[in-house]
Order: sequence, then C-alpha cells, then structure tokens
Amino acid sequence: MAKTVKTEAEIFKEEFKKKVRDEAKMLYRKTLEEVSDRHKFVAVAYAVKDIVIDQWIATQKAYEKTDAKTVYYLSMEFLMGRALGNMIINLSSRNEIKEAIEELGLDLNVIEDQEPDAALGNGGLGRLAACFLDSLSTLGYPAYGCGIRYKYGMFQQKIEDGYQKEIPEDWLRHVNPLEIKREEYACEVKFGGFVRVEHRDGRNYFIQDGYQAVRAIPYDMPIVGYGNNVVNTLRIWDAEPIVHFNLDEFDKGAYMAAVEQENLAKTITEVLYPNDNHYAGKELRLKQQYFFISASLQIAIKKYLTKHDDLSKLPEKVVFQMNDTHPTLTVAELMRLLMDEYLLEWDEAWAITSKCCAYTNHTIMSEALEKWPIELFSRLLPRCYQIIEEINRRFIIDIENKYPGDHRKIEKMAIIYDGQVKMANLAICAGFSVNGVAKLHTEILEKQELRDFYEMFPEKFNNKTNGITQRRFLLHGNPLLAEWVTGKVGDDWITDLPKIQGIEVYADDKKAQAEFANIKYQNKVRLAKYIKEHNGIDVDPRSIFDVQVKRLHEYKRQLLNILHVMYLYNQIKEHPDMDFYPRTFIFGAKAAAGYKIAKLTIKLINSVADVINNDASINGKIKVVFIENYRVSNAEIIFAAADVSEQISTASKEASGTGNMKFMLNGALTLGTMDGANVEIVEEVGIDNAFIFGLSSDEVINYENNGGYDPMQIFNEDMDIRKVLMQLINGFYSPDDPERFRDIYNSLLNTQSTDKADRYFILKDFRSYAEAQKRVEEAYKDQEGWVKKAMLNVAHVGKFTSDRTIQEYVDDIWHLEKVKVDM
Repeated sequence: MAKTVKTEAEIFKEEFKKKVRDEAKMLYRKTLEEVSDRHKFVAVAYAVKDIVIDQWIATQKAYEKTDAKTVYYLSMEFLMGRALGNMIINLSSRNEIKEAIEELGLDLNVIEDQEPDAALGNGGLGRLAACFLDSLSTLGYPAYGCGIRYKYGMFQQKIEDGYQKEIPEDWLRHVNPLEIKREEYACEVKFGGFVRVEHRDGRNYFIQDGYQAVRAIPYDMPIVGYGNNVVNTLRIWDAEPIVHFNLDEFDKGAYMAAVEQENLAKTITEVLYPNDNHYAGKELRLKQQYFFISASLQIAIKKYLTKHDDLSKLPEKVVFQMNDTHPTLTVAELMRLLMDEYLLEWDEAWAITSKCCAYTNHTIMSEALEKWPIELFSRLLPRCYQIIEEINRRFIIDIENKYPGDHRKIEKMAIIYDGQVKMANLAICAGFSVNGVAKLHTEILEKQELRDFYEMFPEKFNNKTNGITQRRFLLHGNPLLAEWVTGKVGDDWITDLPKIQGIEVYADDKKAQAEFANIKYQNKVRLAKYIKEHNGIDVDPRSIFDVQVKRLHEYKRQLLNILHVMYLYNQIKEHPDMDFYPRTFIFGAKAAAGYKIAKLTIKLINSVADVINNDASINGKIKVVFIENYRVSNAEIIFAAADVSEQISTASKEASGTGNMKFMLNGALTLGTMDGANVEIVEEVGIDNAFIFGLSSDEVINYENNGGYDPMQIFNEDMDIRKVLMQLINGFYSPDDPERFRDIYNSLLNTQSTDKADRYFILKDFRSYAEAQKRVEEAYKDQEGWVKKAMLNVAHVGKFTSDRTIQEYVDDIWHLEKVKVDM
C-alpha cells in the first residue's frame, strides 16, 4: 500500500498542535480540553511565540551581520491592543496556524478575547507609535520601540450613574505570555541628590551624589512584520529597587524607610500619565520620562560599542526619534552620558547629539508643549539641568548674533525662561529634524506656533502625514471587507495599500454595491450585538451609525455633537411628523482623570442618552450610546460598523488625527472641519464624498489673535441654540440637580471668567454643523449613492497607510537600509 507523503504545511500543523497540547499539559497539568478559555489562550500564545522567537533570533542575527543603522522610536505610549491575533495575521504561516487552531477544536475569536489590551497608551499618539512599529517590521527596517511597562495603564473606564469612574486596568495580573524579561540588560537610573565636581587629569569630572536610584529592567515584546520573517522589538522598561528591603532600617523601627526604594520603583511604572494637576503628579511624570529615556539610551550606546569603538560615528548607526515632547530629555541625557560616562568634551558630545536626535511635534496646543518648573527639574535631575543651562546659554548667544537687539526672539525661543524649562524648545534647538504630522499642521507650526524657530532653522522642518496599518484595521478588524477587497483586487493591498484603488472600477457596479452594503450591514449587526450586551440598549442596524470615538478633549468637540443631538431631539418633539431618518449616535472616549469639564461632558452625553432612549414618543428615531472603556479591541468593531465618521475638532487644533483614516479605510464618510489630515482626506476622495463644515483654520486663528467673536450674540439671536443651552441649566437633563451642567454652560457663554467664552467656537460652528448633518441625512436616503461614496472612500485611502509614512521618515530623516531575513 502506497505511503502518503505529508506536505510541509501538514507537518507544520501537526507540530503546532502538539506544541499547544504540550503547553497546556506543562503549564496547568491538564489536557487542552480540560483547561479554561484563558489557559487555552496562554497555551496558543506560547506556541505562537515559539515560532516568532526563531524569526526574532534570525532578525537580530541579520541586523548584526549587516551592521544595520537602527531607529530607536522613543514614546511614552504604545497603544498596541491585543497582540496574538495581529501576530498570527502577520506570520508567514498564518493560514496553517489558523487551520491548526480550528483542528484542535478551538475558536480563535474566543481565544483572542481572553487577551487583555496591553495598557501601554491612551490616544492617537500611542496608537500611531504602534502602527509605526508594525510598518517598520513589515518594511524590513531595524527598529526598537522604547517605552514604559505601565502596570495599570491609564485606567479602565467604568460608567456609573453616567459618570466616568477610573479603576486600575490591571492588565498584568496574569502572566503575559508574549513578553520576555531581559535582566541581562538591566541598568541604573538616578534621581535627585547633588552634583559635585572633581578636577583631575586636566579636566572636570561631574559626579552625582546623594541620589536615589532604581534598576530599569527591560521586557521585550516581538513586533512581527507581515510575511517577511522580520521581528523587531518593543522594549518596555519596568522599575525595580536596587535594594528590595533595608533590614538595618527595619531593625531600627524605620519601617517606611525600609521599603522606600521599593515604593519609589513601584510608583514610577504604576500608571500612564499620572494626574499632573498637582506637584506630586508633575514630579512623578518627569521621573517616568527620565527613567525610560536614561535606560533606553544607556543600552543603545552599549549595544553600539559592542561593534564600534568610535562614538563620533554614533549618528551613522543610531537615530533617536522623539515622539512628542515627552521623550525630549533624550537631548540632555545623551549629552550627560557622552560627557560624564564616556568622557567626551562638550563640542564632541554636541556634534553627536545634534545628529542623532529628531523630534516629532504632535500638537499646537501650548499647554501640551511640556514645560517644567526650574525648581522641580533642577532638584530631580541636577546634572541634566546643568547641561540644559549650558545648551540654553549657547543658544541665546546664537539668537543674539542672528537677531541683535530682538529680545522677543529670546522670550519665544529660550529653553529656560520665566522659571520654566521648555522641552519643545530644547528638542528643536538640538534636533536635526522637526516634523509635523499633517500638511496643515506643519504649515501652522511654521507660520504660527514655531515661526521663530522656522525662520532660524528652516532646513530642520518637514512634514510627515500620519498613517495607519491596514493589517490591524482592515485585515484583522474587518475580515468581511478585507476578504471582499482581496476578491476584487488580489491581496497586494496588505503591504501596498494604494493597490486598493483597484476597487474604484466597481463603485458603479450594482452587484458590487450590494455586496459592499451587505458587509457594512453585517458589521453593524455585530456592533449592535456588542451594544446590547454591554449597554443593554437596542439599536437598529438599519439606522445611520453616526460615530465619534476618540480621546475626550474640549477641542475635539464631543460637546458640539451632543448639543446637536439635543437640538434634533427638540425638533422631533416640536414637529413629531417631520421627515427624519433614524440615527444612532455612538460615542466612546476616556477623559483624563483631572479634566473636570471633559468628565462632565461624559455625564451630559449619558444624561441625554437616558432621556432620549427612554422616550417612547419618538419611536426610536434617535438612540444615543456611550461605549464604555473605548480601546483598540472594541475600536475595530466600531470602525467596521460606522456610516459617519465625526472629525469635528476646531480647525487648527487637531494635528492630524488617525481615527479619520481608520473610518475611511472601513467605508465611513467623514463629517468634519478642514482640520488635521481631514484636509488631505478630502484631497484624496473629493469634496463630494465627505461632509465639510465650519470655520477654517485661518478664521479660527484670526479670531484668536484679533477677537471679534461673541457667543452671547448667537445665544441672543438663535432661539434653537438658546433652548438647547437653557436645557443645560434648567434641569431638563438633570432634574435632581439643575445646576449640574452649569460649568459647561459657563464655558460657552460666561465672558466674566478668566478663560474666553466658547474658546473652541462650538456655537459659531453649530449652524454649519447642523446643515452638514442635514446633508448627511439626505445623502444616506439615496442608498446607491451613499454606497458609491463609501466605496470611493475605501478606494482612495491608499495614501494613509503608515507604510508610506515610515518610508518618508526613512528617506528624509532616518536613512535606514532594508534588511532581508531568510529562515
């Protein structure tokens, strides 16, 4: 009888299934069938990691062999989401792994649901960093992501009685099977104390004494490239005490002193972005920033020195990309290490630092450009402060030489001024590249916020419009649409997103339109099921799903959205027979723990939802849903189901946005201002396939600089708006406490306060927004026309891949070489 020869794929599957069974047996002393769903996840994750590690090792060997230049992407946030599903999708053997899991009788969706979202970030900044790591691996460029291993993330959001409640997001309470602790790379990070100077051998030696120190321990997570065997590293740092327990102090009865080092270490990596409304929060945040920067730089230099002995050539092999102002201590710490640890002179150290450091600006909001009180900074980081003082002294001389007698330039550009250390100014002075993250944002930086720097260093400034990874937000997040796209144009779009434009030829095809519409409907059913399970609200998948999900901040104007919902509700109540297409308004957002007005806005959204959702007289024409604990894993379900993408920030305030791109990729139409990357989305898809409203960025900036806007005039002259605002303070949505929303009312109208009234132009844009919403409704009634617009949005999303963004960083800033990894 002829022997059947097994294919490579069959052999692989058999081996993989054995690995999963063996993991369950070794870890839990049970068969795979007996263990819980969570333990099945762990067994599968270890089996997948086993495959990944072979590629990880091969990647590092290839990098060492080619002596490749490496980018260190330094970020306080990496919003990775769940890793297992993404890893399986990107592995070369993804189909075999999926089949093997099914053959084991396991449901991959159930297994993926057991993994907590890695709580390493909050908003767009962190998700962008995650997309960039995915693209770097997929394109084959050597990279490390460097950040902090937060134990509790920012927080897990619970909604109780309509209010946001922050509870610890204990994502590490169980073992994380997808990380590796690397104790061999541990290093020491010092805080406080004082700097003494010793003069010997003809030079000064700066020695930090009387300090507190912690051990920084890296945990590495693999970042798998798509189908190319490349695995880069996300290195997140945890803090441990140098001495866990001081028995001498304990024996003396000083119990708190005995565990002082332990407590210092614990607090550094406890939470993302501690509330910095108070001094202790500011101090902890600065400690966090220095902690991960110092550790990352120490190891990067040591790694370089294993193959090279000339530090002056460090910029040929290493580039540090500072993701926003949080990591800009890189400049001072790199100078400190080069001078104090490696004994270079100032000019040598500066020549290296100013060629290694590049800065990405993510905001024009001055409050987000970090500034530290001199007293705090100099006490916590005494040597870094001395170095920044000297950088500042030399920089001011350069400014005076270039602009003699212009004191305003010094006031705007000095790194130390008005008792503060200004981190963005440090980054621009020392970095060789300064980039914005959308065309409009970069223009505003050059002409407005950073104009003086642009005049002095025009060669440093460049734009890198943000992007997203289609592998996470289409291939993984919307499998129905991904399969449909592949069926129409092949699967090249997975690594070359502009190829998706091939579906444009089907935009007028009735059969293709029906298929596309059905996929959207199926995704809406999936989200409606999620909402029923988590909110207890029945929503109609045939209604318009109008979605705004993003960090809650006044400039993002969730308030404009909910005020408009209140207005629509009033219209329906006053005119019960008016023509109205049913709408489901979906919100999802976390507000920073100390941000009072943002948290009150969440309460308002939920209070409005309570009234409207329970009013039987409107026959379900409007439903309002606030999705609790918005995060990457539920975002994927939301993007796939959305019809309307709310991108309604005050023009000039949103640097880029990336949610707008994720919605576009999933066939939602943008309703937005001409702000951030919305401008470029409209350029790509055409003004007829989006709904644009509101003031332009120039108009907003003109009002801010010259005045001329009075919200009280609108309140006096527009009855509908007045009625909505009066409902904030007459108990309509808060009968138990009519004053509950007074602060929101005051923020819009109270010209007596120190803040300008309606500083984000909500009332000014209200009528334009309401009119755009009418256009949305009219367009949606023409279902064929709507589906065509949605298909064209997907077809024209090619520019907004993070693969393109990363390639631009490589070409213009980093100058990396691709490395091929053969297995």
